[in-house]
Amino acid sequence: MANPRVLHLEDSPTGRRRFINVTPEQETHTGIEAYREVLQQYYGQIEPRGTPTDLYVRRVAQRVIQATGMKGDWEVHVIRSPEKNAFVLPGGKIFVFSGILPVAANESGLATILSHEVAHQYARHSAEKLSQASLLQVLYIIASFFVDPNILQLGQAMSSLLLELPNSRQCEQEADQLGLYFMAAACYDPKEAVGLWQRMRAAEASSPPQFLNTHPSTASRIDSIQKWIPEAETRREAAKCPNPDTTRAFFEHQHRRSWLE
Repeated sequence: MANPRVLHLEDSPTGRRRFINVTPEQETHTGIEAYREVLQQYYGQIEPRGTPTDLYVRRVAQRVIQATGMKGDWEVHVIRSPEKNAFVLPGGKIFVFSGILPVAANESGLATILSHEVAHQYARHSAEKLSQASLLQVLYIIASFFVDPNILQLGQAMSSLLLELPNSRQCEQEADQLGLYFMAAACYDPKEAVGLWQRMRAAEASSPPQFLNTHPSTASRIDSIQKWIPEAETRREAAKCPNPDTTRAFFEHQHRRSWLE
């Protein structure tokens, strides 16, 4: 029987078998390059450190990150833009567009979004996508030599399609599940995640948020989240969370001394 390590096969945090041939170091290097590019692209639009919006977003992110137990050089930035979007780069670089904050509506809604992004990092979804892309690219290059030179261009388009649709949706569903558990462990009420996605669904009617691109349908997402809530509530109880007012006051004090400042 073949050794899974030789085949670069491993299980995701939810038990899904996947192919990864990218090392954490390679993933981090890719993230650093992408991070520089994003900072350059949105130069002048990054919310300055210390503003109420910046402190608010980073404080919620800190709660979620602490709940995962992950270490690392985390960075959280708010981009002043009407786009309803948020994303994470390899290495824990989180960007939140200000346009999504009204949809988040409150701290629990924002925690849902940030937990989802942190879950992508936790599950190494970037490494998974990079691995799939590298494998498909090699296959299409070989095919272009021995079958048809034009297949390379078609293959690149198909690679993008495969990565952005079915494979990405698996990762998104996994990030929803893990994110729900993380926000619960951070002492947020997991039931509040349903409200966030209901607001997302309402936003779809006029201007679909970029955050929903290649994601599962919002209706199916809500159904899945409701099924995961009992487990999430168990994790919240295990975290021995105090009442909401006490929790909020504690983290408002902690953010002043946080490494995120």
